[in-house]
Amino acid sequence: MKRVFIAGVFAVSSAFHTAHSQTLQKLAAYQGEDRQQRLVEGARKEGSLLFYATFPVEYADQLIGPFRSKYGIKVEYWRARSEIVLRKVITEARAGGPSVDVIAIISPQEEALRRENLLQEIRSPYHKDLAPSTVPAHHEWVATLHHVFVQAYNTDEVRKEDLPKTYRDLLAPKWKGKLAIEGDDHEWVSSVIADMGGADGVKFFRDLVASNGLSVRSGHPLLTNLVASGEVPLALTVYQYSVEQAKKKGSPIDWFAIEPAVSITNAIGVARRAPHPHAALLFYDYIIGPEGQHMLAKIGYVPTRLKVEWPVKGVKLKFLDAATLLDEQEKSTSLFEQIILKGAKR
Repeated sequence: MKRVFIAGVFAVSSAFHTAHSQTLQKLAAYQGEDRQQRLVEGARKEGSLLFYATFPVEYADQLIGPFRSKYGIKVEYWRARSEIVLRKVITEARAGGPSVDVIAIISPQEEALRRENLLQEIRSPYHKDLAPSTVPAHHEWVATLHHVFVQAYNTDEVRKEDLPKTYRDLLAPKWKGKLAIEGDDHEWVSSVIADMGGADGVKFFRDLVASNGLSVRSGHPLLTNLVASGEVPLALTVYQYSVEQAKKKGSPIDWFAIEPAVSITNAIGVARRAPHPHAALLFYDYIIGPEGQHMLAKIGYVPTRLKVEWPVKGVKLKFLDAATLLDEQEKSTSLFEQIILKGAKR
């Protein structure tokens, strides 16, 4: 009897997920004039959605708040690093249980979810307003913002006129014991190495670690805070928006960029088995639409919508391709470990 009951539960669960998946597929492809109306009406009946992302809670609240107020939809938020979100989504999908609705993480990890066949192809009317390079042909995720890597310094510890103008300037003895890097920024290191000519770039980083040392810290928010506190006079890899936020709070910190500044996009996708299909698509449209994109810019991020003014001005940027980053991740990580982690200070 117990086996029959369990089999029945699985059958009901399977039917439930199948029905929602079919609904999502139809909605995601629908481009009629009443698309927005359909999504709003359905979302209000569903009442909520589950959102996994990497935004610090205070930024997530600023982003989610207007959506919640406008539509009356509850957004349950779970935050972690992109790699942790990736593993959680894959694990939950393989377990066959309840699934997340919307995922916003760094684009190479979002691409990994796509290759696991876990994201829904979407045809949104807001895609046309984004930079063409940020909307992949598969339409299973789109980029929402640029993470622009910049260099940050404590203004009490380092004078602006003493800042390095090139990476090789960092080899000067005055920077000994004053430099730090985030512990997972292998993409940035590989990009800089490539720009410096491969072998010359590898030699530069080996010389830097050997002569002046390079402290490795886990997490961009932590590294930004350490610069703000003066424990780290100069950080090589922080996100521009985090420095701006710290400056607004009165911290003695500022940023500069040794060009070209490397940029990796953050992306958003809807889970193929999203339990709240209407709410998921409505929230997805909100994030890439004018309201969400302007809010991202207000927070300090660099949005991908063409008509929104960028917080980063006058800086030459180098945009890294998500699929290429994922394909080369193992090589890039190995290079980072060999050059940076083995000789760096923890």
